[in-house]
Amino acid sequence: MGLSSVYDNYSSFHNGTTFASAFDNFNNVPNLNIIEKLWGSYYYYMGNDLFATGLLFFLTHELFYFGRCLPWMIIDRIPYFRKYKIQDEKLPSDKEQWECLKSVLTSHFLVEAFPIWFFHPLCQKIGITYQVPFPPLTTMLFQWALFFVLEDAWHYWLHRGLHYGVFYKYIHKQHHRYAAPFGLTAEYAHPVEVALLGMGTVGIPIVYCIITQNLHLFTVSIWIILRLFQAVDSHSGYEFPWSLHHFLPFWAGADHHDEHHHYFIGSYASSFRWWDYVLGTEAGPKGKAQREKKTQLKAKKEL
Repeated sequence: MGLSSVYDNYSSFHNGTTFASAFDNFNNVPNLNIIEKLWGSYYYYMGNDLFATGLLFFLTHELFYFGRCLPWMIIDRIPYFRKYKIQDEKLPSDKEQWECLKSVLTSHFLVEAFPIWFFHPLCQKIGITYQVPFPPLTTMLFQWALFFVLEDAWHYWLHRGLHYGVFYKYIHKQHHRYAAPFGLTAEYAHPVEVALLGMGTVGIPIVYCIITQNLHLFTVSIWIILRLFQAVDSHSGYEFPWSLHHFLPFWAGADHHDEHHHYFIGSYASSFRWWDYVLGTEAGPKGKAQREKKTQLKAKKEL
């Protein structure tokens, strides 16, 4: 077993070849919480930091993406939830779910897997740390909030650009195969689109770290999980009374993105509504009504 750089002092550690023995060592390190102990134990047990990071990120992506898709696949087959379906006449068939699943898996293994396995050397080069202990929770909360805001801006402008001419015809059109989206369609896209929009999720933390030299790999891991959940949920096709945008009016949610798929244009942002609201690009009848209301109010003021 190699020696991981996840911790800076192994002088008190006893020898062991199991994960349990690794955890026992980290369990005796003071001032570490349970997540930090598990994180340190994992890297110490693996003994190869490059492989450990690659495996961690690949499994995290697969487990949390498909794990979040599964409840929506089940809900699609329960009649009770039909009343919450935004486009209630368009339920995905088993064939559509299966074809989408095969395409997404192909993308994961042939497009996304390669850069994931080489993420650790990049982290070392630009200064993304992975040692325990983690940064303060306040630091991570600020970074997660910032990443959401910046990714939303990236997504809005790039997504809007993909709806023009040849970009739509040869790249973005694949994602619009399903006018009524369902969870699995979140990452059903052309490889070029996967790479471009993925830069908003991964590239923004990279640039942030280059500028600040203050970012932890655990922060990036949780950010990716949160972004996956947001993407899958916005493609779910369901609007509930307890949906988040009812409590945070600026949150986009499934109703916002479902309108984009339904009308094929407008509502370009990923997480928030402000870009579409301010720039007048909200899709559907609701967006049209709001634009007409703004125009009427502006006309009254000019009188």
